Amino acid sequence: MQIEGAVIKEQGQQFAIVIVKSNVLNSNQRDDIRREFSKYFSGMPIILMAQDSRGVPTYYGRKDIVAFLSKLDVSQIPWKKFTFS
Repeated sequence: MQIEGAVIKEQGQQFAIVIVKSNVLNSNQRDDIRREFSKYFSGMPIILMAQDSRGVPTYYGRKDIVAFLSKLDVSQIPWKKFTFS
């Protein structure tokens, strides 16, 4: 399985951001999806991120982390592909 996202450590807190389709953020299953990703990023809060057609990101997850991310430009996030077997 490949996941596009980032792992960030900020102010002693490590968390994972996972890129998803916009419809995932509008789904009532978004919390279930976050729990599924937590298998791959053990012990880290999971933040879901989707971009609209203009590239504007929307984040979903812990409110304090979402507030932090909303102040960043999406290009400041160290995106990469994670491969899990």
